[in-house]
Amino acid sequence: MKNLVFILIFACTLNIHATGKKKQKPNLIIIHTDEHNLRTLGCYRNTMSDEQALMWGENTIVETPNLDKIASEGVLCENWYATSPVCTPSRASMISGLYPIATGSHRNDLPLNDELVSFAHILKENGYATAYVGKWHLDGDAKPGFAPERQFGFADNRYMFNRGHWKVLAEDEKGLRVDQKMSKNGMAQFMVDEVNEKSFTTDFLVDRTLEIIQRDKDKHFALMLSIPDPHGPNHVRSPYDTMYDHMHFEDPRTMHPDPNNSPGWLNLKGKKNRALQLKQAQMADYFGMTKCIDDNVGRILKFLKDEGLEENTIVVFTSDHGDLMGEHGKHNKGLPYEMSARVAFLLKYPELVKSGKRIQKAYTMADFTPTILGLMNVDHSAYSFHGEDLSGDFINKQMVLTDDRIVYITNAFGRWVAAVDNQYKLVLSPSDSPWLFDLKNDPDELINFYNHPEYAEVAKRLMDELYKQMEQFNEPGLEKGFRKN
Repeated sequence: MKNLVFILIFACTLNIHATGKKKQKPNLIIIHTDEHNLRTLGCYRNTMSDEQALMWGENTIVETPNLDKIASEGVLCENWYATSPVCTPSRASMISGLYPIATGSHRNDLPLNDELVSFAHILKENGYATAYVGKWHLDGDAKPGFAPERQFGFADNRYMFNRGHWKVLAEDEKGLRVDQKMSKNGMAQFMVDEVNEKSFTTDFLVDRTLEIIQRDKDKHFALMLSIPDPHGPNHVRSPYDTMYDHMHFEDPRTMHPDPNNSPGWLNLKGKKNRALQLKQAQMADYFGMTKCIDDNVGRILKFLKDEGLEENTIVVFTSDHGDLMGEHGKHNKGLPYEMSARVAFLLKYPELVKSGKRIQKAYTMADFTPTILGLMNVDHSAYSFHGEDLSGDFINKQMVLTDDRIVYITNAFGRWVAAVDNQYKLVLSPSDSPWLFDLKNDPDELINFYNHPEYAEVAKRLMDELYKQMEQFNEPGLEKGFRKN
């Protein structure tokens, strides 16, 4: 009888612990970079052919073991898109679950609507300690705009700044400040000999991130770290500033497009098609910035492990948009091409998400807020989102999830809209007839398959869904003459 009582007590104890573990709230850390090209992440190169992965030449790669670790121990999303591939609208969608036009921030430097509800608002209401560290770009023209008055749910925003890609930061009794001299034209000067691992912006922001996590580790916490690199100006501290100087960066295959055989929205006709050349020092420093980011991600992952936080913390790595880096004769972003609009999205959650999972379904930044809240088991039924709660995709047993879901993305200046799934992309614009890309058979995005008879069904499926979503989400392009034929 005594043995039976002991067994019952022991079983109840196990059940209490198991129940407690199941109901334990996960922490959340979002690591967010700016203007980050997918080809600079090893885990994404591994999903590409050699021809695609080595766009700048056979030996021109930067190793990213810590970012790759998030992918190998969690989920890699192969088709995650910016709702609009420029800073402000992409960030607005990410934090709100809405398409840019509904946020007030559909173009760069436009402030969020006062009434906008972010995922941080919802988490704060559910007892989370919330914090934001780094570039914000959602509070209008303020530059730098330290610690904006409107916090949008981020209770600790002391290290939030609105605009600028400052390379050196400092903190004193008055708070955060830029620690760079300004030239006569108002540009911040970068002197590599005067910056170190404490003052360089990436390192500085990660130091503050770790301090905040250390402070809040006994609570449920949610922190977003927004690193303003590898966006230009392309400067990085030693030793990263010389780490890739030995490399020779070749021009991408698509760097010198023919204006007569290119989309009108590429905006090449009527202008001298300059023979662009990659600037070797700029490319080397871009790689250096990426390597510095990866090393700092390693610091965060090690801290979580050392503090016993690893199992119950969701770690997300993503970016606001990509960087064409010479492809299609363009630098930076703003176009529907893959390296402009598609971004990294990695998620690690050992408690619930299987390691080594890959999702080939298409998502946009509007899906982030409802999906992350769903994954955290936070009730969001009282809120209306444009994106979907697709948390089930992350926790199901499928190791490779393939789905032909169609999402739509748009340009901040009304030049184009696009529908994308896991293989095809349809782009509409007032300046051209429709362009249909087959991303599997033409990954360089050079051929327009729209008028090929064998693609008629694909084109119709994307066209119908694009117009359906444009109407559903009040996309202004409906009144801007986007061509169906």
